Amino acid sequence: MATTGNSVPKSISILDLIVKKRQGMALTKEEIEYFVQGVVDDAVAKEQLGSMLMATVLKGLDDFETTCLTRAMMNSGEIMRWPESWRGKIVDKHSTGGVGDKISLVLAPILASCGMKVPMVSGRGLGHTGGTLDKLESIPGFSVAINTAAMTRILEDVGCCIVGQTETLVPADKKIYAMRDVTGTVESVGLIAASIISKKAAENLDFLILDVKCGKGSTTGSKEDALVLGTRMVNIANGLGINTIALLTEMNNPIGQAIGNALEVAESLNCLHNKGPSDVMKLVCQLGGQLLYRAGLTQTIEESYDMMEARVRDGAAIDCFRRMLVAQGATEDTAKRLCDPENDIWTILPRAKHMTELKSEKKGFVQEIDSKLCAVASGKLGAGRSKWDDVIKFGVGLMLQVCVGDAVEKGDVWVQIHHDSDDVPAEVVTVLEQALVVKDQPLAETNKSRVIEIIA
Repeated sequence: MATTGNSVPKSISILDLIVKKRQGMALTKEEIEYFVQGVVDDAVAKEQLGSMLMATVLKGLDDFETTCLTRAMMNSGEIMRWPESWRGKIVDKHSTGGVGDKISLVLAPILASCGMKVPMVSGRGLGHTGGTLDKLESIPGFSVAINTAAMTRILEDVGCCIVGQTETLVPADKKIYAMRDVTGTVESVGLIAASIISKKAAENLDFLILDVKCGKGSTTGSKEDALVLGTRMVNIANGLGINTIALLTEMNNPIGQAIGNALEVAESLNCLHNKGPSDVMKLVCQLGGQLLYRAGLTQTIEESYDMMEARVRDGAAIDCFRRMLVAQGATEDTAKRLCDPENDIWTILPRAKHMTELKSEKKGFVQEIDSKLCAVASGKLGAGRSKWDDVIKFGVGLMLQVCVGDAVEKGDVWVQIHHDSDDVPAEVVTVLEQALVVKDQPLAETNKSRVIEIIA
């Protein structure tokens, strides 16, 4: 296990560093390494960690400080080592989070079926809907607790795995993130960038693509804020030797039609059977296409799209997904039935007790489906968690029946609400009634790309 160095004079204390940052002064590389090692060794008291994080949020971290923090966090634990024969093929993707964002579940097996190695370390959701790990854990038997040795075996046999952060991977991040969550210091560009990139750097990647979302359903908010975060992460990752770009993507409307854990797994399976929503597959191809092109597997982005679509059509991608399920704990029978397009997957996946349809109150054209309000509604149904120990209801959520740009009649069903309570909570209905925006005039452009800008 690698550890950070410590060349700070013994006369310098953690308190001195807190005061220095609170006064708006930049910390040196050695001071940051000293602080991070203190966090890992529990030499930094919880109160001191909270104070440093608050000072960092108020005074900020410059690019140099953020890079030093990222490297120190990366080196606080294990750095993954891969066979030399894989070099040039080790890729991953990270999303800042969005409503209905099941992209990782579709992208990882497609990339693996194209010959890439995808050691995807993902997270859980804290908010209105579950994260990638929560979605996968709705599959019976699937385990995200996989160590590095097992990851290597899975990548050798399957080509992809989607796992949680291990105890030995960036332990500094675990302690810092937990404190950020309870001290109101989550929203800091430097801390967010360091948290994300330190874990990706510890994966020892060749290529990384970041999906940085902006808009109503994003955690980053405005385009300007997302651009700042995306630029910071790209610069740090490239500085650490990972060939990285970011796509700035719009998150005003949900991605796909499913919002909720098991519902999104089902939609991901449809995508891998070439029957999924077009906006999901378009974003999958835009993200994966960049990775395949930059890894030198194709000569053009368009050729990358063709390769990915071919791996879906010929069944190679869904086969990778099936084998990943088995490698991560699902039984052969569960994986086979789940990935069989002729089988009823709801005999396997958890399903909500009830389904209620909500109808459009007017005739016209769908201008918007507010992703933030859809997320709030899903959260009220139990699809997410507000505290880390909350229990997620895997089967609840929303299934949109219309897309932005569609024509609707008054009385048309626009969303199915999957709920466990006998009746849909009134507050859920109230929120959803505000989410659908229908106007008389059609949209000028209905198939617009979500990609706003490429940050390289």
